Amino acid sequence: MPCSNLAPTNAYNAAAIPPEAPPCQRISTPEPKPLGYPEETRREAVRLYLEGTNFRRIGRVLGVNHQSVVNWVNAYHAGLPTAAQSPAAPETLEMDELFTFIGSKKRRRTS
Repeated sequence: MPCSNLAPTNAYNAAAIPPEAPPCQRISTPEPKPLGYPEETRREAVRLYLEGTNFRRIGRVLGVNHQSVVNWVNAYHAGLPTAAQSPAAPETLEMDELFTFIGSKKRRRTS
């Protein structure tokens, strides 16, 4: 038998629910909780990863799935600004220090 405390959405539903129907035994949540994990948990996971902890251990410590941790770290990485381009490789290398060191090295004679 249909529930009487549901609001009819159209004329068909209104006709289908008799006025003497018993109230529903459904329980609704007046203020549902948001889906997902809190931002604090996500930041903690990224912090632990940057400190060198692996994904599975982070998942066990925080009580979340390790794939969620992977997704959070990837999202954090995607949100970082791109690094500036490194300067071009040097064309001339200074080897004076090495030459001076080897030239001043005293060797013992073996003969």
